Amino acid sequence: MPFLEAAGRRLEYETIPGPPDRPVLVFLHEGLGSIAMWRDFPARCAEQAGCAGLVYSRYGHGKSDQLLKPRRPDYLHVEALQALPEILDRMGIEKPILFGHSDGASIALIHAGGSGRAVAGVIALAPHVFVEAKAIAGISETVSAWRTTAMREKLARFHDHVDSTFAGWHEIWTVPEFAGWNIEQYLPAIQCPVLAIQGEQDEYGTMSQLDRIAAGVPYLQQLRLDRCGHSPHRDQREMVIAATREFVFRTTAAASPNPQTSHSR
Repeated sequence: MPFLEAAGRRLEYETIPGPPDRPVLVFLHEGLGSIAMWRDFPARCAEQAGCAGLVYSRYGHGKSDQLLKPRRPDYLHVEALQALPEILDRMGIEKPILFGHSDGASIALIHAGGSGRAVAGVIALAPHVFVEAKAIAGISETVSAWRTTAMREKLARFHDHVDSTFAGWHEIWTVPEFAGWNIEQYLPAIQCPVLAIQGEQDEYGTMSQLDRIAAGVPYLQQLRLDRCGHSPHRDQREMVIAATREFVFRTTAAASPNPQTSHSR
């Protein structure tokens, strides 16, 4: 696995080959994610969309540098506005399509609305734009599972420093200072098309997240999936791949973004 440096950290990454005249899909993982946890989804998704791809593990995840200090409330902003621009420049990627899951979706939205850089599109799975009580309750249940089940052993297959990875995820979300975290101010500035996907049975969020995005983003397509939890790319894999393919081809073919549309499946 090759490594690159961004924001002073050594990060593992993986590229997916594809045509040079198409946008690159950049995959941004969830709060407990890594390259390995995506499994073959990015390659399959990029292939179906006819694009090259980039996958990387953020600081504190996978085989990237170990998280050495507790995260600060602005950690997603740091990833979106400092680390991600450096990564794109180092990889020579211009005007990407950002594909983010959970924390990664929030990073994609912050970057698209706040970096001042060109973005061709955003695909946001189970995004967070504000902190919900359901998210805190879901995290509490996950912490309980960490303490009482084999969750640590399972996650250790995907992270070299699993204890600091897990602590870095759950601790910041439960500190009082994080309760007011909100990125809605970035939404109106997003000028690229956005596809937002949410599961009806998401353990960490409600459809209020998509409602807030719809109120702020100028060019939005929604996909609300039944029989789907916090990981649509696992729970409804083929549906997400098909929606991604459709979104990418429409986005790259259109001369201008389409107005808002909403779908439920």
